[in-house]
Amino acid sequence: MVFSSLTFLYGFLTLVLVFSFLLPKRARWQNLLLLLVSLFFYGWGEPVYVGIMLLSILIDYSHGLLVERCRADDRKARWFVGQSVVFNLLLLGFFKYWDFLAENLSLLPGISLPKLGLPLPLGISFFTFQTMSYTIDVYRRDAPAQRNPVDFGAFVTLFPQLIAGPIVKYKTVAQDLQARVMTSKDFAEGACRFTIGLAKKVLLANPAGELWQSCRTAQAMGTLTVTGGWMGLFAFGLQLYFDFSGYSDMAIGLGRIFGFHFGENFDHPYCAQSVGEFWRRWHMSLTSWFREYLYFPLGGSRRGTWKTLRNLVIVWFCTGLWHGASWNFILWGLCFAFWLILERFLLQGLLERTPSLIKRVYTILAVFLGWGLFAIEDLGICGQYLRVCFGGGGLWSAADGFRLRSYAALLVLLVLGATPLALQVWGRLPERARRVLTPVLMLLGLTLSTAYLVDGSYNPFLYFRF
Repeated sequence: MVFSSLTFLYGFLTLVLVFSFLLPKRARWQNLLLLLVSLFFYGWGEPVYVGIMLLSILIDYSHGLLVERCRADDRKARWFVGQSVVFNLLLLGFFKYWDFLAENLSLLPGISLPKLGLPLPLGISFFTFQTMSYTIDVYRRDAPAQRNPVDFGAFVTLFPQLIAGPIVKYKTVAQDLQARVMTSKDFAEGACRFTIGLAKKVLLANPAGELWQSCRTAQAMGTLTVTGGWMGLFAFGLQLYFDFSGYSDMAIGLGRIFGFHFGENFDHPYCAQSVGEFWRRWHMSLTSWFREYLYFPLGGSRRGTWKTLRNLVIVWFCTGLWHGASWNFILWGLCFAFWLILERFLLQGLLERTPSLIKRVYTILAVFLGWGLFAIEDLGICGQYLRVCFGGGGLWSAADGFRLRSYAALLVLLVLGATPLALQVWGRLPERARRVLTPVLMLLGLTLSTAYLVDGSYNPFLYFRF
């Protein structure tokens, strides 16, 4: 069940809000409701994996208590943290990476491993990272162990961010779980944020995805040109941004409605002036997670140049692998490791002297070329596509002109929407004008999104596959 579906909007969410309104506003009752409806939400698509979710909750809940109980004996505490981490990694590895390992190891002489073909549990990359960081935070004394299994289960299964994040660390919501106040102001602001995300996803990301698919079809037919290739890369990059940031907006908005305050996940990343800055603005919860739980424990940049290089390569190898069990994701991660190393050790002085416009163009080209590797899992087909972009085909075709005419208005909205311009204009309006316009724009966004969903059939969530 995706957020941008009529079933979710006018069925599931409506009923959950009604039940939430009828129940006492005390956190323990609201947490019980969230646990039950979140398990239903998760089981809607894959009921067989609800048991896996419950097992994950049980393991990490019990290990959090064990870690706290053994704080006086650091060796035992580390042992229980290790058990929790190993369990989560094995769970993620078995479902997400077994077939990839089996396929590649079976290429070696004398090794033959079966591919199981198991469907990937929704959101497993997100909720395993959340539960894994919980026991680590308890060990570090950054958060108290949660003694109420319902509250802990609500944290793990919280449906607003269960499937595609943002990755929420327990220590950031521990207080909200224990005692939160659900106010009318939070509800209004959360509903507004949700509607913005819905409009970004449905009205911007989906049409951009249709343009990307048109360019992929041209490649399959052998008619892709240089112009069409770059048009497709930019369409995919913008689709991915509005798809994922739209989902994050909806998740943050839903969380706010129920009294939770999730951190931001995007900060206009396409306005960045370096690849490093781009990753400080894109999927910030994942970047923060890898920095806090992998990069810093490895030593970060404190142990000399070669260990810094090693740590960057390890982190970005893991970042690529986290996104998918395929060589294209690993290469995509390593490409960004290359750019970050290049910027840190060779280009830093040059970038400081370079005009802002040139730095933005450089960053956009590096990132969007990376999206080509990210989008096309078959490395042979990916290579062919990128080869066309660099002159391996015609420069222009009539089909490119048709696409540009058909999507011109959308492309303008996508480019403007990826900048802070709309927020800046909104911020300059008088307070009274904002109060009047907010419900009007919310109703318009909801109406147009609903009309698109009723009439359209293309409605993927790209990050659901991770």
